Amino acid sequence: MSRGPAFRAAGPHVLEADGIRVAFGGRPVLTDIYLRVQTGQVVGLLGRNGSGKSTLLQAVFGARCVADASVRVNGRRAVPAFRTPGLLNYLPQAPLLPPGVSLRQAARLLRVDWAQATASFPELRAQLEARPGELSGGTARLLHMLLLLHADTAFSLFDEPFTGIMPVHLETLGAEMQRARQRKGLLLTDHRHAEVLPLCDVVYLLHQGRLLKLGANPGPELRDHGYLAA
Repeated sequence: MSRGPAFRAAGPHVLEADGIRVAFGGRPVLTDIYLRVQTGQVVGLLGRNGSGKSTLLQAVFGARCVADASVRVNGRRAVPAFRTPGLLNYLPQAPLLPPGVSLRQAARLLRVDWAQATASFPELRAQLEARPGELSGGTARLLHMLLLLHADTAFSLFDEPFTGIMPVHLETLGAEMQRARQRKGLLLTDHRHAEVLPLCDVVYLLHQGRLLKLGANPGPELRDHGYLAA
């Protein structure tokens, strides 16, 4: 999928989201939300299990309909965002591809050069004809990450991208994400803080329904909120 004309212009692109309010069973999960991701950035979204991180990513992408939600790109409304060609892609926690779709077919649909996408992982090239059910969970996750990183979108959203991926691959994948940020903005959430924090230019913490933007050195604030050991 190629980008629409609006995303071929030179200069950074800015994705913003606010006005997102979600409650489950009468309990507010998302209330005071303002999120900003710029191309050229890796933005981390941290929070405890059940804090609403996945819900927020779904709302930004447009997979979850939220009344009064405002998602904007370069100041222009984009709701649901996934309907804007070339704007963003999204890796959910659930399997990305239908069972019958091979990686070759997915790469062709996304217009991804498979050889380029796997340049840092040549041992995975033999999996081109594989379907999701034929791969281990970690290998499928890694390959789906590479497809979305190399797809021609302005932004990529990743929900728990490191789940199941072997430690030996994490450093290389992190380097791949840093290369991708040269041409797009990345928003990711993962409970593996040690892997997330070194990648990020900006870190948000979702705490008690509110989205807090942390400082340049987020460690002390995360410790204050009980997310890192003192």
